[in-house]
Amino acid sequence: MEQDLKDEVQEKEYMNEEMKETDPLKEEEMQSQEADSTDFSPEQNAASEGEASEDSVPATDSEADKKKSSGNKSSGSKSSGSKKSRKTVKGLEMELKAQGEIIDELSKKLNAAEQAAEQTQDKYQRLMAEFENMRKRTEKEAAHMYDVGAKEVLEKLLPVIDNFERAQMTVTEEQREDPFVQGVDKIYRQTLDYLDSVKVTAMNAEGKEFDPDLHNAVMHIDDDAYDDNVVVEELQKGYMYKDEVLRHSMVKVAN
Repeated sequence: MEQDLKDEVQEKEYMNEEMKETDPLKEEEMQSQEADSTDFSPEQNAASEGEASEDSVPATDSEADKKKSSGNKSSGSKSSGSKKSRKTVKGLEMELKAQGEIIDELSKKLNAAEQAAEQTQDKYQRLMAEFENMRKRTEKEAAHMYDVGAKEVLEKLLPVIDNFERAQMTVTEEQREDPFVQGVDKIYRQTLDYLDSVKVTAMNAEGKEFDPDLHNAVMHIDDDAYDDNVVVEELQKGYMYKDEVLRHSMVKVAN
């Protein structure tokens, strides 16, 4: 209240100053009004001060109540905020725990899948190795069966070659110009060319050391002109088919 009175006095002084500048008569009126307003008795001043004090007390009480209520609200908000933060932390911990369990389960599934893939890869490699071995074995067996069949057929042709050679041994020099003899010779050479194309070769054992794997000794002679265990004469030619014996040579061996 005192502050309001002071504000009114200051405002009136300001207005009086303005009036002084504008109108001297108005200035005098303002001074008289100011004197009337300030000439209060002590009892009136005390009453006004009492009213001001009474007005100020409720204001302080309301302010205290407001402070208390605001304090209560702030404390309540703090407690609720702490509760919310605790709930949030617990929720995050539970969520992290759940995610950890999911990750553990997925890692177990991944490990199981990797082991299954390794087993499948190992099984596949073993099957491929077995298949490759079987393929090679089958090819080798097929080639061997072909060679066995070829040897049987070629072995039956060898007596025909022997007969051609015997026939040529009986031909004289005069008969060599005979067309018939020349035709037989051509057939003989053609047969030899075919045998060579299928890798059938003669052994030509004469003068070589006796080998029981290749030669069949039917005669033994004592001859100082030859070393021991040397083939002196080949009585029947032996033949090789590739690396195998098609027919052993029948030979005469020196002791």
